[in-house]
Order: sequence, then C-alpha cells, then structure tokens
Amino acid sequence: MQNARTVLPGFNISLGYSVVYLSIIVLIPLAAVFIKSFGIGWHGLLDILKDQRILHALFLSFSTAFCAALTNVLLGTLTAWCLVRYDFPAKKLIDTLIDLPFALPTAVAGIALTSIYSANGWLFNVAYTPTGITLALIFIGLPFVVRTIQPVLADIETELEEASSSLGATRWQTIRYVIFPTLVPAILTGFALAFARGVGEYGSVIFIAGNQPYKTEIAPLLIISRLEEYDYAGATTIAVIMLLLSFTVLLAINLLQNRVNRRLGRTA
Repeated sequence: MQNARTVLPGFNISLGYSVVYLSIIVLIPLAAVFIKSFGIGWHGLLDILKDQRILHALFLSFSTAFCAALTNVLLGTLTAWCLVRYDFPAKKLIDTLIDLPFALPTAVAGIALTSIYSANGWLFNVAYTPTGITLALIFIGLPFVVRTIQPVLADIETELEEASSSLGATRWQTIRYVIFPTLVPAILTGFALAFARGVGEYGSVIFIAGNQPYKTEIAPLLIISRLEEYDYAGATTIAVIMLLLSFTVLLAINLLQNRVNRRLGRTA
C-alpha cells in the first residue's frame, strides 16, 4: 500500500505565497522600525529608558490593557456561555451587538464613552482617569474573547456534562473538571488578542484618557507626539520597546497555552 500524503497538494507554492505575503506585510515593516530606531544610538536609548514620562506612559498602557483583558476574560466567558447554552428574547440582537466594537470607528467609541462617563455624563465620572482608559479597552476587547470562546463552548458535548452528573459530580465540579479545562486554551487566546489590541489602542482611548503627563498619558500618544516633532528615531524606539514587551507577554501566553494543550493531550 502506498503511504498517504501528509500534506495537501500545492503546499510548496502556498508556503511560498505565505512567506512573501508575511514578509511584505509584517516582517519588512517591523525590520524597518528596528533599523530606524538604531539611529538614536545607545545614549538616546538610555535617555528614553530613563525618561519617567515615557516609563509611566508604558506602564499605564500595559497595566490598563492587562486589567481590561482580565475583565474581558470573565465577562466574555459568561457572555459566551449565555449565548451558547440559553435561549432568551433578543438573543440574536445581543449576539450581533457583540461585534459592534469591530465595526464602530474607534474615535466615535472614544467620544461616546467620554460623554457617558464624564462629569456631565449619564453614569459615574471616571473619564480622564486610568479607570476610564480601562473601560474603553474593555469595550473594544470584549468581542475578541467572546468570539474565541463561543465556538469552543458550542463544540463541547452536553453528554459529557450529563455523564459527570450521573457519576455524582456537582454542577461546580462539572464546570471545574470537565468544561473549564477544555476552555482554557481558548480563554488564553482571547486574553492574548484583547491584551494585544488594548496595548496599541489609540482612537477609543485618546478622548477618555485626558492625556495628562504622568497621569493618563498613554504610550501610543507619545509616539504620535514624537512623529509630529519629526523625531522619527525617538518614535520608533518607543514603538520597539512596546513591541518587545508585547512580544514577551504574548510568548509567555503561547508557552502556557502549549503546556495546557499537552496536558489535555492535544497537539500544539
């Protein structure tokens, strides 16, 4: 008997197109950013790393993105659970509204959130504070978590839960030992997507942040400011720092996800 092919026909040409596409869209632009940042020199790099304004902006961007992603993991999981497991009035409408942040211009979202959460708004006043920034990032990051977890949750067979219940497990034990382990890889993926989106978000945050140095100034705003000052080397250096920090966090999440997959007996 002949051995079955392990790859689809056209693998070589598909791989070639993929490499060329990724090079043009991703690798070459990223390489250009690194090359441009080299023009600042080691002394310029040290000055940026010592600049308290830049360090505070980086901390604010990453901390608010992290908190928003964690919140979205909780809210997104509960939302996906309700959409998959229950039938209720206006379910289709709510399912459609989940994707609204994808279609809504980020600047419009920022203006709307600022109007709602300002001192003269309809709800509590958190505009121009880190809490307001986190709320904006929760708004734009929630769809990533819901749409990542929803199909995985829909594929979980209810027979597994019934078998667990018939063996004497409580509802909480079924969720903890049967459902949750299956959802962990999807939860990590949703967290990574929401976090990555939040770190570099500009449009929806710029209005509600207030942009006060050392208080609510985000790192993307510093990059725009450096570009407006024609300090291209400084702007790209801040971008490279954000890129390296983001890559480190995403790599850690990816390694954790692979570890979870191995424990579940899946291929990474």
